[in-house]
Amino acid sequence: MGNAYCIFCGCVGQANVGVVEKWGRFLKLAQPGLHFFNPFAGESLAGIISTRISSLDVKIETKTKDNVFVQMHCSILYRVIGSNADDAFYELQNPREQIQAYVFDVVRAHVPKMNLDELFEQKGDVAQAVLEELEKVMGAYGYNIEQILMVDIIPDPSVRKAMNEINAAQRQQLASVYKGEAEKILQIKKAEADAEAKYLGGVGVARQRQAITDGLRENILNFSHKIEGTSAKEVMDLIMVTQYFDTIKDLGNSSKNTTVFIPHGPGHVRDIGEQIRNGLMEASSAQICAE
Repeated sequence: MGNAYCIFCGCVGQANVGVVEKWGRFLKLAQPGLHFFNPFAGESLAGIISTRISSLDVKIETKTKDNVFVQMHCSILYRVIGSNADDAFYELQNPREQIQAYVFDVVRAHVPKMNLDELFEQKGDVAQAVLEELEKVMGAYGYNIEQILMVDIIPDPSVRKAMNEINAAQRQQLASVYKGEAEKILQIKKAEADAEAKYLGGVGVARQRQAITDGLRENILNFSHKIEGTSAKEVMDLIMVTQYFDTIKDLGNSSKNTTVFIPHGPGHVRDIGEQIRNGLMEASSAQICAE
């Protein structure tokens, strides 16, 4: 009569590790593939552990150094070390809760040492501290921490509103400064333009009066040379009378004329001539002084 054998088989999938026991004690790890177990020898497949990367999202509420309550969203990427899968299988009943507890402990130890602004700037330092602590602790249980991400930092709604108002006020203040500088530059440029216009206007008037003076002088000299016995005063009076009547004529021919009251008579013409002569004499004196 031959011996009868009863052998069971089991299959371990890819990215998994099987835990094999013999009479209830750990025997070996079964790599992916088909395996045979002898139940009469007490061998059995106790369980299968995945070696894929797993993600654990943790939300921690804590307080900063400047007494602002914040809620931090942390994402932990971890996996079972294939060669130490037996430790992961036997040592921890609930590894996710254990990882979460360590994250809470490290974050609540570091964040109260920072202000809110420092927390936003140095959130990578907090993640690094959590990573170092978890690697040291969870490595002994057969877990490897791949990466830790500080996904979000959410302050209390009232604090966020206050921060937005502060930012808006600072931007309005800056805009007011820029607007004031622009208005200042505009006023300065306008004043410079007015000064330049007045200066050029004065230069134009001076040149106009100089041209009139030169023209009168030339007319007087020509008239005196052509008609002997005439004095400069007589010629000047004649030119003034002519200019006077030309001016009255222009006023009468203007299409937009209005009522103008002017003194009229030979005596008034003589007064105008004396005023012009005095002006010419003053202009000549000023030119001599300038030279």
